[in-house]
Amino acid sequence: MNDRRSLAQELDEIQHAMKELEIRYEQYFAGIERREPYHERKDLARRLRHFTNRHIVWTDLKFRYQGMASRFMSYSQYWDRIQRLIDEGKYNRHTTKLKAPAVAQQERRKPVCPESEARKLHEEFNQARAALGLSGEGPSADKVAAFITAQREKIYQRYGNQPVEFSIDTSDGKPRIKVSLKK
Repeated sequence: MNDRRSLAQELDEIQHAMKELEIRYEQYFAGIERREPYHERKDLARRLRHFTNRHIVWTDLKFRYQGMASRFMSYSQYWDRIQRLIDEGKYNRHTTKLKAPAVAQQERRKPVCPESEARKLHEEFNQARAALGLSGEGPSADKVAAFITAQREKIYQRYGNQPVEFSIDTSDGKPRIKVSLKK
């Protein structure tokens, strides 16, 4: 009975070490850890190999060991694959979440319409109205600025932080503000 207890305790320690190693590898892949936890992995593999030639009488402990050994092999293959991708320069670390807090992302995210751009577009719009012979007053400068800001937000949501260009289009016989991505 004492042998069973010590075997179960060893398996508990191995399981805990495997969980710690998994966490360390995820931190390494995310860029938090600078070095691969190679020595810890080597030590864990040695501890698991120690059980390979050991005859385990108790079925539940044998099943538990086999599960841990197969899980370790799966993790090892995964870690090797990711490490190979890192070495080849094909792995994209997801560090954007680590660099900027959520508040800074919200502040940076809001596209702003410069007043000079809104004023210039408003003047071009009124000139186009006059050139087409349209009577009445066009939209105010504030409405043009609000429109530009709303369009930038929509483009940001759809295409990311792409630069955009606003122009006046008069092809339909009335002036419209045209939005296009800069290339």
